Amino acid sequence: MTLRRVSAAGLNHPLAVADRAKNVKQSSRTRRATESKSPAPETLHGVHCCVEALRAKRRPILGLLVKPGAERRDEVRDLIAEAQAQGLSVRPLTTDPVDRGEFTNPQGVALEVGPLPEVELEQLAAPSAGPRRLVILDGVEDPQNVGALARVAEGAGARGMVLSKRRAPPLSPALARASAGAIEWLPVARVTNLTRAIKYLKSQGFWVVGADLAARDSLYEIPDHVFQGDLAVVLGAEGKGLRPDIQKLVDHPVRIEMQGRIQSLNVSAAGAVLLFELLRRAGLNADAGDSPS
Repeated sequence: MTLRRVSAAGLNHPLAVADRAKNVKQSSRTRRATESKSPAPETLHGVHCCVEALRAKRRPILGLLVKPGAERRDEVRDLIAEAQAQGLSVRPLTTDPVDRGEFTNPQGVALEVGPLPEVELEQLAAPSAGPRRLVILDGVEDPQNVGALARVAEGAGARGMVLSKRRAPPLSPALARASAGAIEWLPVARVTNLTRAIKYLKSQGFWVVGADLAARDSLYEIPDHVFQGDLAVVLGAEGKGLRPDIQKLVDHPVRIEMQGRIQSLNVSAAGAVLLFELLRRAGLNADAGDSPS
């Protein structure tokens, strides 16, 4: 095989220059495509978010950032100790925009993380020894509301939350902050078709309870037999409520009785009232069932 020597002049030939430019462009395009497949790191801010992410261990954690002086607080020292116990790097939180993330950071701590993984609907509906309780959001798009509802749902013992792919926010640091870290523990399934998802849950034995301002029955009038099964609680967007096709699938539409002049609550407050009343009633029924005859 004969190798042809290329002269310096040949390297500068217009065709050679064009080929190199083409190769560089293709290489750059390939590199960008590869990088786009790797999710960009996110930054969680605030002690609660950082602590729960470290404890839950459901997402990749890259390192802890601490503002100089913040370590004087006990809760921050505990956070640093937990991060170091997990073998994570701890470095100063600077004024660099990458470190600042989305928020001002009065608590002086941040956690660099990967995205929070989501689960499949079938995982949330899988049989279990205990009661299955799910929260379904229909068109709730504000991350503050979704985060607050995640906090309520996790606190009420829900098994998970179901969101629409098109009509719900991503599991962002803003949402995590609004949930006070509860989203780190609460599995989330995102579905293409909410109507089809609810039909599937009904086929798996779930009763569907939906908040509806125009419902005939009060929350406190739900029949006892509902609490003996598994429950999916559906909440709609403020001002719009549940869509008609979702309303048709609700087994028990309920309203929250209001005593003042204001006749509605925001969706996170309504969700708290609804979920904890269901939890209370479920507990009462369980106690009654366990009582000797």
